[in-house]
Amino acid sequence: MDLLVNQVLAGIATGAIYACMALAIVMIFQAIDHLNFAQGEMAMFSTFIAWQLMQWGVPYWWAFILTLIISFAAGVIIERVLFKPLAKAPVLTNVAGFIALFAIINSVAGLIWDFTIKQFPTPFGSSPFMGSQLISTHQAGMIGVTLVLLILLFLFFRFTRIGLAMRAAATLPESARLVGINTGWMIALGWGMATAIGAIAGILIAPVVFLEPNMMGGVLLYGFAAAVLGGLSSPLGAVIGGFLVGIFENLVGTYIPGVGNELKLPIALALIVIVLVVKPTGLMGRTVVKRV
Repeated sequence: MDLLVNQVLAGIATGAIYACMALAIVMIFQAIDHLNFAQGEMAMFSTFIAWQLMQWGVPYWWAFILTLIISFAAGVIIERVLFKPLAKAPVLTNVAGFIALFAIINSVAGLIWDFTIKQFPTPFGSSPFMGSQLISTHQAGMIGVTLVLLILLFLFFRFTRIGLAMRAAATLPESARLVGINTGWMIALGWGMATAIGAIAGILIAPVVFLEPNMMGGVLLYGFAAAVLGGLSSPLGAVIGGFLVGIFENLVGTYIPGVGNELKLPIALALIVIVLVVKPTGLMGRTVVKRV
């Protein structure tokens, strides 16, 4: 029983990271109707910025806040410079843009910081949480930061004018324009927020997987799986999908004989395929009907 509880708690901790990544993916998907294949690399680069700030002597939490500000600004700039001109371009053109962004960010990070593995600090420590051997303080910190983030996002989108405008621009862009909402800038703000959320995921997972330019490859795949499982039209579904994928990944690796780290991802993705066959919109996604 202790093993089961331990694996579930560990799955919730890693699922918190997948939830952040899935939420960032869904926010950009709702804004431009495309999947951001460079989301993981953007998070990795933000994590390197945080690491560099700490190397220069900036305290952890100040580096954390500064990184979020820089990441937010970078997300807005990327949308304005690269993807705003591609707004009406064919789908493959946007895909090529994302792939190019992926390669550029990965190469630039390797050029600046090289491809050697670096240790990333954690402010939470790695000792048992409250004396329990089932979960470490860093895992508990990952869960806590993610829950605080989700609460803040809920309050922002539910009770602020900008949050409501962003929701309107994402769901009913034509109606939003008619009431005076600048949907273009709402999309840019969504990019900025998604980039900052991805930075949080990178900073939280870096002490576990270590810091290097390819650190977010697997995390991004799990984030995609979580977003599709929960529903690409539902931010809440993406978060729930992230936690479910994290728990499922850990339980599969523990209780199915012969399954190692190399096989956990294919099995998790197989589960996603099964779910999508039964419910293509995901667990909480909505069916979009278009008039023709």
